[in-house]
Formats: sequence, structure tokens, C-alpha cells
Amino acid sequence: MLNIGLLGYGFAGATFHAPLIGHSGRTALGAIASSQAEAAAQAWPEARIVADLDALLADGGLDCIVIATPNDTHFEFARRTLAAGKHVVVDKPVTLSAQEARILARTAADSKLLLAPFHNRRWDGDFRTVQALIASGRLGHVTHFESHFDRFRPAVRQRWREDASNGGGLLYDLGPHLVDQALTLFGAPQNVSATIGTYREHAKADDYVHLQLGYADKQVVLHASALSALEAPRFTIHGRRGSYLKTGLDSQEDQLKAGLRPGHPGWAKNPPGLIREVDGELDLRGELATLDGAYVEFYRALAASIQEGAPFPVTVDAAVDVAEILELARQSATEGRRLPYVATGW
Repeated sequence: MLNIGLLGYGFAGATFHAPLIGHSGRTALGAIASSQAEAAAQAWPEARIVADLDALLADGGLDCIVIATPNDTHFEFARRTLAAGKHVVVDKPVTLSAQEARILARTAADSKLLLAPFHNRRWDGDFRTVQALIASGRLGHVTHFESHFDRFRPAVRQRWREDASNGGGLLYDLGPHLVDQALTLFGAPQNVSATIGTYREHAKADDYVHLQLGYADKQVVLHASALSALEAPRFTIHGRRGSYLKTGLDSQEDQLKAGLRPGHPGWAKNPPGLIREVDGELDLRGELATLDGAYVEFYRALAASIQEGAPFPVTVDAAVDVAEILELARQSATEGRRLPYVATGW
């Protein structure tokens, strides 16, 4: 087993990381550092409960540290973890700036350590289906791709995720998932345009994000809102031979929040989407089955990478690229114009 230390037992640590680490079959939750020590100990009695990151870094039995703390702490905690000679998983966004992402990328490479961005939404069942569908060519050349991550949360909660001073807001909360999925499918865009707003009463951070990634042969629209009482399709894809629509979010987050775990009957099942294929006189309409979600594969891949040298599917380049796009989106929204994008690397 790959022995992992978890820093932070808030929503991300308790809902996503701990259950996936504990049920991957290849990783073990060796220690947890959190101010919520009693809750962590009750849920994971086999894990050591320690005070802070220093205690995790001093534990020679831990192979990797997972950073699941507020966004504005990610850079410093990840930098210290790499300096201590341990592999690190960082929840999204890995950093709040592209420059910080580049520093971590270089540090990990120089130290021959794995820096793994937690872009778990690559293992959403609907996104896995979208990947396979586009690769199959059934829709022909894709000209329009639209991805929505909408919820209805009109009341602002008192938590760091809704406080801009801690790196909160939808751009950094859901934006990394939306951008990473788009870059995974289509690569780097030529330009970026964004509208970012704060519309809920008493909101302290953005609760509306609308991004457009421009390509020579297609347009990509990425959207997130906290004020969507009637949901738009999660994915809308139009190609030269057909279209695909999928409503509803992947089931894994809600199942994890309800206490279900990988392997439970019905785990990660999702309803089908709708597809129409047109080729000459052929016009077919129907349902397209949705692949099962597979978040647990993130930690299985992590163990294979650290223990066996297998390539990790989410590269450090992804963290840098996402950070660059998000920075451009913020600048575009501020200046009210479309901006060119050129990946700079690290």
C-alpha cells in the first residue's frame, strides 16, 4: 500500500480524499492533520491524528502528502512538502497564480518527486463518455462544445470557499475542473474571453463565471453559476454529423456526501445522454449510455506512478496551463476584451 498523509479534513478532505484513499485498494490513509481531530479520528480510527503539516513531514512512514486546505495555502504547503522530499497531491486549484504553479513544477522536477493536481473530474462518468464519443468520430468534427457546472445556492454560506481573500469564488472552485476538461479534450486555445460576476446578496466572491476558449475550428464555452434553479445541460456538443446532450452532474460527489463508497451497489452510475447522428439520409436519434464514474482511479494511478514509475495521467503541465487560463480569464473580465493565449511552459 502507498501510505498517505492527509492535510485538512474539511469538505474536500473528508468527502473526497479520505474515502478514495481508503477504498482504492492500493493506498492507505496513514495520518490526518486537521483542526477537526475528533471527527477525523471517529471516521478513520486506523489513521494517526497529528497536529499539523510539520508532523506529517516528520513521519518517515508516509510516502505522499495530500493538501486539502484553503486555496491560498496550497502553494506554501506544497512547496514545504516537496522540500521535505515527499510526493504531493494538491487539490484544485494547485495554486492561485501561474508563476506559483511554475515554481512548484520546477521544484518537483528537480527533486524527482510527483506533484499530482487533483483534477478528479477527468473521472466523471459523463466526461469519460464525452471523451470516448469525440474520439469515436460519431459526431464528426466538433464545432461547438459547451460545459456547464450550475447549482442553485442563493444563500451565501460563511466558509472560506465563498471568501475571495482565501482564493474562494467559482472561478477557482469550479473553473479548474471546467478548464482542465476542455484542455484535455482539445489542447490549448488560441484566445480566452470571460465574464465574471458577483450577483448574490452579501456575496464576497464571484458566483458567476462564463468563459469562451477560442480555437481555429471550434468554440468552447465553459459556464458556472450559483443561481441556476433550472439546470442547463451539463454537456452540449455539436459536430458536423450530429449532436449530444447530457443533463445532470456525475453522481459520485452526492454519493460520497451520502456516505456511500466505491464498490457499493449502484456506485458511480449515471443516466444516459441524448444523441442524434445525421449522415446523408441516415438520421438516428436515441439515448447514449453513460460510462460509470471512476474517481478511485486517481489514487490507483498515483500508487502506480510512485511505486512503479507509470506515467501519471494528470501532468504538472496541466496545473500550469489551467493557472494560466484562469489568470487570463480574470484579466479578460476586468478589461472587457478577448485575450490571446500562448502556453509558456515552466
